[in-house]
Amino acid sequence: MAKAKTKYVCRSCGYETVKWLGRCPDCGSFNTFDEEMIASPVKVRGAGIQSSLKPQRLNEIKPISEGRTTTGMGELDRVLGGGLVEGSLTLIGGDPGIGKSTLLLQICSELSRQGKSVLYVSGEESPHQIKLRADRLGVDSENIKILSETNITQIDNVIMNEAPDFLIIDSIQTMYTEEASSAPGSVTQVRETTAKLMNVSKVRGISVIIVGHVTKEGSIAGPRVLEHMVDTVLYFEGDKTAAYRILRAVKNRFGGTNEIGVFEMTSEGLKEILNPSAYILSDRPVGVPGSVVTCSIEGTRPLLIEVQALVSYTSFNMPRRMSTGTDFNRTAIIIAVLEKRAGLQLSSYDSYINLTGGIRVTEPSIDAAIAAAIASSYRNMPISEDMLIFGEIGLTGELRAVTEAKKRVQEAQKMGFKTCIVPKANLKEAQSVGGIKVIGAQSVEELLEKAL
Repeated sequence: MAKAKTKYVCRSCGYETVKWLGRCPDCGSFNTFDEEMIASPVKVRGAGIQSSLKPQRLNEIKPISEGRTTTGMGELDRVLGGGLVEGSLTLIGGDPGIGKSTLLLQICSELSRQGKSVLYVSGEESPHQIKLRADRLGVDSENIKILSETNITQIDNVIMNEAPDFLIIDSIQTMYTEEASSAPGSVTQVRETTAKLMNVSKVRGISVIIVGHVTKEGSIAGPRVLEHMVDTVLYFEGDKTAAYRILRAVKNRFGGTNEIGVFEMTSEGLKEILNPSAYILSDRPVGVPGSVVTCSIEGTRPLLIEVQALVSYTSFNMPRRMSTGTDFNRTAIIIAVLEKRAGLQLSSYDSYINLTGGIRVTEPSIDAAIAAAIASSYRNMPISEDMLIFGEIGLTGELRAVTEAKKRVQEAQKMGFKTCIVPKANLKEAQSVGGIKVIGAQSVEELLEKAL
């Protein structure tokens, strides 16, 4: 009897090898290889060469309007690009306890009110546990059916019998198919079960939402191909100890990426925050050195954020540099520019940067606000509470232009700010907004002079 062939697959990155390795040569992870059986290839006769399919000319293809169903939650519809698309496959990831299952039950409730049938499949909770959460959220409808199952073949049979309009899988890491011999959650199982769900979505026109576990680094567990297979990838962000949550679209074949929706976690579930700028700035201190307000563009939405800095003298040879909510390396560059171009002697001072409320921003437009906050704390001089600052800082100390400056200034004016410091290259565009004083700055030195 021939011995079955096996291979070893890294569960972190999907790297395959014919022998077990202690360390993955691709991603560098230790003890991440799982043994899997190599399936025997199936011979298919007459495929490919005798195919009757013909390529179509691009200008002859007639566009089909995508059918969307609103979820009843404006913030979620914004992230999805207008609602759930018929036959789409959506992946939602986030830390444990951040509110993924809560959001899904609320989606079920809103869809059922529209007369849509929903099948909620859970591989982690019993129907009684889901019922307890539904009672707490006030969700009760005969159009919602609960199934506790992990075998994807059995789930497929139920889908054929029930023919739901929407399918929710919680979570993909608990599902398995008998065609693969590896354990649930392995690279092969996640890939195969997702492929079957994608077939259900596209062939039968069912909108499928699947939940994905995340690793300790914050990325979705399993093979990277999982995110490539689905149509939309949504990430839940935010500190579990904070009241609000941010839902961000990092991939969307039916809408824009990096669009965000802001929610508040309450005892009755997730509630939409229609004006996130006002919500984030509600507890902002007044007249305190080291506090500056800036504006970031998240998708199509301008978002006002408070940047805080604390500069403290240290007797140690190596000062500490810490940043929360922004890139650490970017912050280190800004500190170096302030020392070289603005004459701030920060080599003997610890510097701590924080974007309040657990917000995380990688956009370089907040550079100017970080620099102003550091200088304000260093000189112990508060910046006016009705002033907003944005702009990118270059290594030579220049203030570089940013995108959509007019939209940022409009948001500042709407929130009651009186003055806005912008890069000089954006001055003409920003001055078209009335009701707010706009000041242009060309360098870091000029920025600090006008801000302080």
